[in-house]
Amino acid sequence: MLTGLSAFPLTPIRDDRIDLAAYAGLIDRLSDAGVDSIGALGSTGSYAYLDREERRTVARASVEHARGIPVVVGIGATRTSHVQALAEDAQDAGASAVLLAPVSYQPLTDDDVFGLYADVTAGLSVPLVVYDNPGTTRFTFSLELYARITELPQVAAIKIPPVGGVDASRARVAEIRAVVPEHVRIGISGDGAAAAGLLGGCDTWFTAVGGTLPGAMLAIARPALAGDDAALAESERLRPLWDLFAVHGSARVTATIAEHLGLVAAPSLPRPLRGLDGADRARVVAVVEELGLRD
Repeated sequence: MLTGLSAFPLTPIRDDRIDLAAYAGLIDRLSDAGVDSIGALGSTGSYAYLDREERRTVARASVEHARGIPVVVGIGATRTSHVQALAEDAQDAGASAVLLAPVSYQPLTDDDVFGLYADVTAGLSVPLVVYDNPGTTRFTFSLELYARITELPQVAAIKIPPVGGVDASRARVAEIRAVVPEHVRIGISGDGAAAAGLLGGCDTWFTAVGGTLPGAMLAIARPALAGDDAALAESERLRPLWDLFAVHGSARVTATIAEHLGLVAAPSLPRPLRGLDGADRARVVAVVEELGLRD
């Protein structure tokens, strides 16, 4: 299940409410494209801005419209008891797995983070993906902590930050595989580095823009997973898009793309987040058209 292309859609917000019709359309689009799994309520899905009832609603809608494709539901929150409640909701909704980043306000220690995963996995009946996202959480996992956490029950995969080129990715994957159990999958995030990550031995690509442009990302993922270096050329073709991510962040760029394609109404991000406008928005639209990113 935790292999291949895992596409993370936006959770579109309209008039400060989840636009469920638009969200269902995004999930239907992913199902039609044939992605390997759907990542609901990830960073692209603005999970940290939603309350428990909103997240429960999104989890249910995701499973309902996935048409049998596995759904991985994000359960990150700042308090352990809240994470446990969200895990229960995700399982009740029929999620195939859950995704957990160590979200915090106060800085976390290794013991804090290990305790979080130990407490949460104790009540899980579905696999858990460890989300290592230092750019957002400001917490960096060590190899030793990877080793401790992946010995816990239900821990099935790690979503790692982007590494670099194929050789660097291969070396990093080897380091991780040396300390984690054989069954644990390793997934790459950071869309611009995904081709190199997959060619370097990662099992999964957890993609932000793939939740909006699944076809374009599958055109990179499928050859990369087959060991075909043509994936690097296709990824490099999209360099203008990756450059926009570096400047504005994937969430704002992805929201702009979805709005431009008419998949969601503008604005679609939860306040206080504001979408791109003016010249920045025009540049995203131009890149979409120049690269033919309409799936």
